[in-house]
Amino acid sequence: MSTREVSDREDPVIESLDQLAAPMAAGEKPREAWRIGTEHEKFVYDTADHHAPPYAEEGGIRDLLMALTEFGWEPIIEGGNVIAMKGSDGTVSLEPAGQLELSGAPLENLHQTCAETGRHLAQVKTIGDRIGKAFLGLGMWPDKTRAELPIMPKGRYDIMLRHMPRVGSMGLDMMLRTCTIQVNLDYSSEADMVKKFRTSLALQPLATALFANSPFTEGKPNGYLSYRSHIWSDTDPARTGMLPFVFEDGFGYERYVDYMLDVPMYFVFRDGKYIDAAGHSFRDFLKGELAVLPGELPRLSDWTDHLSTAFPEVRLKSFLEMRGADGGPWGRICALPALWVGLLYDQGALDAAWDLVKDWDMEGRELLRNSVPKLGLDAPLPGGGTLRKIAAEVIDISRSGLATRNFLNAGGDNETGYLEPLAQIVASGKVPAERLLDLYNGEWGGDLSKIYAVKSF
Repeated sequence: MSTREVSDREDPVIESLDQLAAPMAAGEKPREAWRIGTEHEKFVYDTADHHAPPYAEEGGIRDLLMALTEFGWEPIIEGGNVIAMKGSDGTVSLEPAGQLELSGAPLENLHQTCAETGRHLAQVKTIGDRIGKAFLGLGMWPDKTRAELPIMPKGRYDIMLRHMPRVGSMGLDMMLRTCTIQVNLDYSSEADMVKKFRTSLALQPLATALFANSPFTEGKPNGYLSYRSHIWSDTDPARTGMLPFVFEDGFGYERYVDYMLDVPMYFVFRDGKYIDAAGHSFRDFLKGELAVLPGELPRLSDWTDHLSTAFPEVRLKSFLEMRGADGGPWGRICALPALWVGLLYDQGALDAAWDLVKDWDMEGRELLRNSVPKLGLDAPLPGGGTLRKIAAEVIDISRSGLATRNFLNAGGDNETGYLEPLAQIVASGKVPAERLLDLYNGEWGGDLSKIYAVKSF
């Protein structure tokens, strides 16, 4: 989730609805300026007993963050607490229960993205080895109850933790017990955004299947391959889901603004503090009628904050954010941006991917999305068959797009190699969660503690 730094006094007051589409329109970039921003989260645990370390304990999350200063990172402070670190590789921040996230810098190619990931993992592992901490690459805590998890001292999390139980049964699980890999990608125009949004939204269930990596809850199989994805089905229906309007005629920035105006607020940031506005209307805020700030009009930063509080399968801000994948190991952290860059950053690949999904109806899209957390590649496609039917073809389209980009590393290799973990999954017929279940039911003999050795970075 976002880490806020900008002072609210630097931003203009919103005086017109026309201003609300400005952040999205400002994201338009020529092809040569398109960048790749990769985000990935991992669970932190103590190597002695596998507990999730609290923020303030000796060798805990605060000490882990501050130790990054030896690699040139600088602290971001909120309420007297270090809540993130900033540096040339982006931002290292905290999810609500201490999950550690790298929000990477916007980079030109996948070689740079994967090198950035490698640097970050090497740094945190160096620190972890010294303080007795290690890092787990899964989509959900396999063995922790909510009560066993700490809470990080971030103002927006206090508000969300109070609000989540009012609107869904699993919002606290989303906040406390999950990890994801995401990638942020650019567009050249409103029309380009629309085509990329529709294509990636339709195919997001395939990413969920290929990256499914959360089959355990509180020490036992949970009946799902991606329980992390299932959690979103009852987190908060007002701000999640497949967004049917994206596929309707006339979709563009203004229609997404209308959607966001209907998403209830979480907070307003003033004077370094988060004011609880959970459940209130941004439309009222625009009229100066927000109950918690009567008479005050929103600033542009308030709208930017609000854009970060919707959690659909694909999210639009000043870029498009792919949100369907479980957390996982180093190779899949590189594979997720590879999949989407190959599909969306080459026009021929984008056209081919859209041709695959353009005739799907909304009922079929919803069924696919709702089936994939449990069924993975066996989830039913609109029109017949299962995801297995198109998985290899989609990866081939992505590979073609990456080959056309022809970004080479020092060894002369293009970006297509980063898709290999996904090609292996499709060839084997088993998604990562199915392999974990095989281990659990086989050589582990039901002893889930062995997952720490297998899935740690």
